[in-house]
Amino acid sequence: MPEAEYSVAVENLVKRFGDFVAVDRLCLDVRKGEVFGFLGPNGAGKSTTIRMLCGLLKPTSGRAQVAGFDVARNPEAVRQNIGYMSQKFSLYNDLKVIENLRLFAGLYSVPSKDLQSRIEWALEMANLKGQENLITGTLPGGWKQRLALGCAVLHRPPIIFLDEPTSGVDPISRRQFWDLIHQMAEQGVTVFVTTHYMEEAEYCNRLALIFRGKMVALGTPSELKRDSMQGELLLIECEPLSKALEALQSAPGVSDAAVFGNALHLVVPDATAAIPQIKQFLADRGLAVTRVEKIRPSLEDVFVSLTTSREVREEQKA
Repeated sequence: MPEAEYSVAVENLVKRFGDFVAVDRLCLDVRKGEVFGFLGPNGAGKSTTIRMLCGLLKPTSGRAQVAGFDVARNPEAVRQNIGYMSQKFSLYNDLKVIENLRLFAGLYSVPSKDLQSRIEWALEMANLKGQENLITGTLPGGWKQRLALGCAVLHRPPIIFLDEPTSGVDPISRRQFWDLIHQMAEQGVTVFVTTHYMEEAEYCNRLALIFRGKMVALGTPSELKRDSMQGELLLIECEPLSKALEALQSAPGVSDAAVFGNALHLVVPDATAAIPQIKQFLADRGLAVTRVEKIRPSLEDVFVSLTTSREVREEQKA
């Protein structure tokens, strides 16, 4: 795909803090109008990467272009062409809704001739029409997040970075927020989003998984669930669950075991071969198995499998 089709182009991006490598030779491309999910556990390098892509942190080496501008050579141009929203509510709680919108319009240098129409557009988009004079601090969490998004896109940037934007927001408000994200994407805005909610990751066109600064998986949600699992997945229903979990964590051939609802998920090399072995293993310990079967992995299963397997390998090397 020609470079002009990309909103973000990253090649061998590195960020070091002394001897610590926070981002390690990261390579990725984000297409225009794409909802791109950036996943990883705490400390994986997500926020450091976003800070570099927003022109707030200079890379140690490598290359990154955002909205056609080099983040190291022209960070100010990058910042003028993006919107950014963090997981922590960043607006002024003691101001009215309209006052926050006017303040951010000034910060983003929205032309005075466009000011009223942009504010009206942001209010409409965020479903806050008629709420202009409410004090921002009194708004429910979901309303605050919609207002923050409206402020972040007042200047209509071609790309917006959202760093865990729905953290602490109830499920209904999260769904409404994602409806807004997809509306913007349909209008050609590129959305680069980090999240810890695996159900939200399903809403993305493509996902990248980063672990200890390195890219470990890239693809659509369907591709990752189909191709990225390190082994096969078994669902186990048995009693008592806690004792079964404790036993299976050290069972031969089980690379990971975790509780999912009222059942266990086990990662094994070969599900067909493992089923009778697991049944016998639990029976030998007086644990009754009511159900055991191979299942398709969820994104959460893939996430845990990829990060756990790499963590074990790196510990073994050390």
